[in-house]
Amino acid sequence: MRKSPVSLEGSAGFGRNLQYYKFCLYGFLKNLKFFEPFLILFFVEKGLTFFQIGTLYAVREISVNLLEIPTGIAADAVGRRKTMICAFLFYILSFLVFYFAAEYLLLVPAMVLFAFGEACRTGTHKAMIFEYLKINGWQDQKVHYYGHTRSWSQAGSAVSAFLAAGIVFYSGSYGRVFLFSTVPYVLALLLMISYPAALDGEKPTVSGTDIRRNFIRIMKVSVSAVTDARSLKAISNLSVFSAFHRAARDYLQPVLAAFAVSLPVFLTFSDKQRSALAIGMVYTLIFMLTAVASRKSGKSADRFHHITVPLNITVVTGLVMGILIGLFYHLSITLVSILLYIGIYIVQNLRKPMGIAYISDLMHQDILATALSAESQVTTLFTAVLAVGLGLCADHFGIGNALIIGAAFLLALFPLYRAAEKKEFSTNK
Repeated sequence: MRKSPVSLEGSAGFGRNLQYYKFCLYGFLKNLKFFEPFLILFFVEKGLTFFQIGTLYAVREISVNLLEIPTGIAADAVGRRKTMICAFLFYILSFLVFYFAAEYLLLVPAMVLFAFGEACRTGTHKAMIFEYLKINGWQDQKVHYYGHTRSWSQAGSAVSAFLAAGIVFYSGSYGRVFLFSTVPYVLALLLMISYPAALDGEKPTVSGTDIRRNFIRIMKVSVSAVTDARSLKAISNLSVFSAFHRAARDYLQPVLAAFAVSLPVFLTFSDKQRSALAIGMVYTLIFMLTAVASRKSGKSADRFHHITVPLNITVVTGLVMGILIGLFYHLSITLVSILLYIGIYIVQNLRKPMGIAYISDLMHQDILATALSAESQVTTLFTAVLAVGLGLCADHFGIGNALIIGAAFLLALFPLYRAAEKKEFSTNK
């Protein structure tokens, strides 16, 4: 494919052309999840226990886990754009079910539909980015390029939190945020249709025999890659902390709600309005900071002789923060807990581009979507277990103790998933 002339900016050796901005816009739109800062509060308002909330999270994660590898293979075999289009259709349908659901049993299919969207999307878009870098000869810019595009995702989350707070404040409803979330996802769907066909990667011919042969080939190479000890350790290093972040992050919402109600300000507003203001402001701040963290991920990694060093440092730092969050919340020093929660978000967004680039270097380019989906599959499995465990502990021992138990357990297991410096892994043997 002929490269279009582009200008280079700063120290990053890649061009900021139209496709770069499409990648950034995608990240911005897909993170306009207006429900995200209020999800646990939405469930609590419907009368669910933390254990029930944990089971809903587990349903979502297990569903994603079951679908992740097949959809990753489908993305590599029949086209990544089609897979992404399906993802956004599932998302939109799930938002509508959430909006109209009135009880626990109706929330289960909503979670399953959302999982279909996650399974189709996760790993696929990253593979499209890395395919684009390969086409342009920018493979050495993985951390910088992905970090830049991911920073737009965090900017989208910041805008989302601000707008979501306004929706809840003026409507008085947590459910209304799901209805509003359909708008940016329709726009993201249209954006995906505009992506160039070259980003689909190598696809089989239309005949059933060729498709079957391609699936078998990808499956064999995938099994070879993900059963390699080095690859699995790299995947686990990224997945463990991502799972803890995903399972524990929403507990910030009741912490913020309780903190907001305790403050002697905005007393003329209802408790829900005061909580909405506090949550909106804090989440906006969080995602503004994480946008910067993602953008600086490449420069942070460059300070170390090998990318495994910051990966190990950040996972330990993040889990220690998790323990301290629980401790300070248990001691009713809520403000410090909130600040540490912000720190966990920053750590996650510093290390995620590093981890994705590290895994992509270990895996064969032809099965990259499958390999990245394997990483996400491990993450979702860990998240499902942690979500149920944290929910049970929160119901019986309180949120603070639940976070202490979860983070301490994962920290004790660190030697098992500590990233080690290894030569590049290749499945071309």
